[in-house]
Amino acid sequence: MTHRRRAVYLSVAAVTAGLTLGVPAGAGQRAGDDNKKPSVTLKATPPLGFAPLKVRVVADIKGGANDYADFYCASIEWDWADGTTSEKSEDCEPYEAGKSTIERRLSAEHTFRQGGQFDVVLRLKQKTKVVGLGKVAVRVRTGLSEDDFTNIP
Repeated sequence: MTHRRRAVYLSVAAVTAGLTLGVPAGAGQRAGDDNKKPSVTLKATPPLGFAPLKVRVVADIKGGANDYADFYCASIEWDWADGTTSEKSEDCEPYEAGKSTIERRLSAEHTFRQGGQFDVVLRLKQKTKVVGLGKVAVRVRTGLSEDDFTNIP
């Protein structure tokens, strides 16, 4: 069965390192969702600020089955769009339908040191294949540095 790729794009702010996997979702999945691909949504806090800007990005995996095979034990890649990436992968037990559960919440932090508009991308991957994608725009304004205060009369 082929699954349709679906990307969710939201506006958000930026973040540095510190990747943390969330906990599996609890009960409450509807039976009709079992064959649907989960969606990925991103939110950044704060969504806008001055450099250097430390941001926390949280990805929520919504819908679909708790044992959705493509999302089970997927490697995680955060592309911060400032020339840096963060990656994480787990050593997991083999997938078992109806028993294995996917992670429903992922988060990371990153510090943007320069001003600009950054399209932060989260990729969930099985080997080299991208199986899930989330994207968020981060806006960072140039802040004042200590040098800006040295010439004040």
